[in-house]
Amino acid sequence: MRVLLAVLALSVCLWPLLGSHAGGAEGPQPATEPPPKTPAPIADSADAARHAKRTACIKQAREKRLIGAEKTQFIRDCVAAP
Repeated sequence: MRVLLAVLALSVCLWPLLGSHAGGAEGPQPATEPPPKTPAPIADSADAARHAKRTACIKQAREKRLIGAEKTQFIRDCVAAP
């Protein structure tokens, strides 16, 4: 047990020295800059309208306390309606 602990402590201490030569990289690596933050793409108006309608249909199904197949069918019919 003591030998294992000593080997473990030695390997932890030598890790930085062995790691720099084993990787093949010479010298410190420059820090990479994070990519610039871009705003989320603007959703197509048809997609946004479809999402809003589906959300409203789900809310109606929840108000009617529908579950299972009835809920699924109600949402499909509601979204398909003009």
